[in-house]
Amino acid sequence: MPGNDMHIRILGAESLGVRGLSCVVKVEERKIVIDPGLALGYHRYGLLPHPAQVSVGERVRQKIIAELKDATDVVMSHFHGDHVPLPNANPYQLKAQQVAPLCRTIRFWTKGPDGLSYNMVHRRESLGKVLGRDLPNTEGQRDGPLVFSPPVLHGEPHTHLGTVMMTRIEDEDTVFVHASDIQLLDGKAVSLILDWQPNIALVGEPSLQDSPGGQSEHSQ
Repeated sequence: MPGNDMHIRILGAESLGVRGLSCVVKVEERKIVIDPGLALGYHRYGLLPHPAQVSVGERVRQKIIAELKDATDVVMSHFHGDHVPLPNANPYQLKAQQVAPLCRTIRFWTKGPDGLSYNMVHRRESLGKVLGRDLPNTEGQRDGPLVFSPPVLHGEPHTHLGTVMMTRIEDEDTVFVHASDIQLLDGKAVSLILDWQPNIALVGEPSLQDSPGGQSEHSQ
């Protein structure tokens, strides 16, 4: 927990095969939950997740739900199944219907439709309906200690994975940057992080779990 004012707690970050990059940041009078989602490899190579994975996933899910109960803000960097609650969640993800009652008064900061596939645009719309909330495009915007990036690549160029939104949060002592799934493979995203001059950066790097024949939650 760096600084006098900012407090950062990692909720789930690629632990025992539980995918996601969720965290909560407390700064000033705000409690900001970023990327409240998770996923496990589901039917990877025809196999269900290991019980140890299921146990860790359940702990991550319960931590996210607990933090949403008194959150003031939620940030969604993009709409893959390991980063947001899902209207059609499988048993190892977070159901949007489960957290919808907790989200009635929370401020939402979400990636816009630019760089999203047709399926992800549809998921964005469906998620907003289940939550009963407008999910505004906040790319490039600023609000108090929060700054959001324009769209940056989800990994390498010329893939089907599209773009994501990064977040910068600042107090008097600390600059924290959250960058899901950029994988540090695109110069534009890396340059922006350097320009933001973070003390702490939580960055999604290349996944060791994606391999030929495996099923990535990025496509779900």
